[in-house]
Amino acid sequence: MTTAPPTHLAAALRRPGYLITAWPWRALAYLVTTTPVAGVLAVGLLVIVAPLTASFRSLQWGGPPPSTPLVVFLVVAGSAVVGLAPVVGVAVAALERWRLGLVDDRPVPAPVWRGVAARWSTAAGWREAGYTVWLATVVPAAYWLVLLLVALDVMLVVSPIAAGTADDVIVAWATVDTPRQATPYAVVGVLLVPVLWYGLGLLAAAQAAVARRLLGRTGDETALREVSRSRTRLASAYENERRRIERDVHDGAQPRLTSLSLQLGLARLDVPEDSPAARPLAVAHEQARGLMVLLRQIVQGIRPQSLAELGLAGAVGELAGESTVPVTVHADLDGPLPELTETTAYFVVSEALSNVARHADASRAQVRLTRERSTLVVEISDDGHGGADPGRGTGLAGLADRVAAANGRLLLASPAGGPTLVRVELPCRP
Repeated sequence: MTTAPPTHLAAALRRPGYLITAWPWRALAYLVTTTPVAGVLAVGLLVIVAPLTASFRSLQWGGPPPSTPLVVFLVVAGSAVVGLAPVVGVAVAALERWRLGLVDDRPVPAPVWRGVAARWSTAAGWREAGYTVWLATVVPAAYWLVLLLVALDVMLVVSPIAAGTADDVIVAWATVDTPRQATPYAVVGVLLVPVLWYGLGLLAAAQAAVARRLLGRTGDETALREVSRSRTRLASAYENERRRIERDVHDGAQPRLTSLSLQLGLARLDVPEDSPAARPLAVAHEQARGLMVLLRQIVQGIRPQSLAELGLAGAVGELAGESTVPVTVHADLDGPLPELTETTAYFVVSEALSNVARHADASRAQVRLTRERSTLVVEISDDGHGGADPGRGTGLAGLADRVAAANGRLLLASPAGGPTLVRVELPCRP
């Protein structure tokens, strides 16, 4: 098993060697492609904000009040912006979810389309509108600041060349007139290049985090709060009952069945083979032994022994070794996991790999286990023909129910022709 590579920019920034990976270039591509989107939105908003600001400034300095046509224009245009923002936000959000893939490999679920009228009555519609306004206001201001810093660094780097072709060149806070005087500033500029690379990555990561926060959540959290609490209580009750059953089977039924099998075996030794009781006794002994195997499988199904002995990463590695499809496991887990989370993740991987072997017609698969703060992320991907559908009885519906019982969520991407990606996010707070 190897350390899992980061799946999003924020995680990549925390890794050593960030500057020599593809992530800085992905961050730069994300920022560059943001510029036209934010620019168009900013210009559209400026058409309303500029006259409004000028009118307020004029009133503040005792100037004449704004004319009636200007007031009508501002009222109509302002109302149009507020009224159309949820509709415009649909197109902007769709584009931004797609662009988010430049710096974040995790899928972003889109809200269910409920018609145009629902854009004004759902939280998702107003979150998308809020993100559109944020993209038109805060992002351009941040980009201008970063652009000034980049221009300053470029000026420091090229200062020796400029000083050799002109007199009295202003470099940041000083004036130089020879390349020798400008060399220290150029050295500082070169040393600041890695800092700027990291800064651009931080800017892109912050923007992506806001996009995921506003565009990735679906559903009304207020309406679902009680459902979530009830589901948590049910999951806790299930876990307690599972432990009780496991303890009763392991400490009660299993020893008695072992003793019964032993007594039947001893009885077979005392009964002659030609005795009428020999055959029924042998059948009873074999049935007892078979029942012991079945009971061990039941106990194993409640909580696999490999999970208790090897931990989640080791147990998943064992599942990968038993799969008929070659499976690569990447695990990046630090610290213990809650038992419910660990058990749920194990059965998710087990069921998903079983589906790959039976339905996907894949040549290889990959399992990725990562811990992102208080969330355990499990991803199972394969290169099969895709087209997985929870409604066709492939076990995905039951898998989603198991994940939901652990207060997690399951995301599925399986276009026709493949590949298929199953992503499960489970809480792992201690």
